[in-house]
Amino acid sequence: MVAKVDNTKELKLDYPINWKYKIITAKEHNAKNIAKEILQEREHSIKKSQNSTGGKYASHSLEVLVHNADDRKALFEALKKHKHIKFVL
Repeated sequence: MVAKVDNTKELKLDYPINWKYKIITAKEHNAKNIAKEILQEREHSIKKSQNSTGGKYASHSLEVLVHNADDRKALFEALKKHKHIKFVL
């Protein structure tokens, strides 16, 4: 038997809230510059987490204040669409 996961449920969060995204980039790209490019003047913090085993990729934790669900989702999409970001969690 295969369990089904319901991905349609909306998170119940009290906004505004500091939200963390995990972004993965190729090692040679500067994640701080990428975050600044997307978030512009919006206050945020970004910290390097680790490199991949082969050293080709780097993961970073990006924290930013989100004001509502639409804001949180829009930032996720903007991060996901950036040409130098390989993956967003």
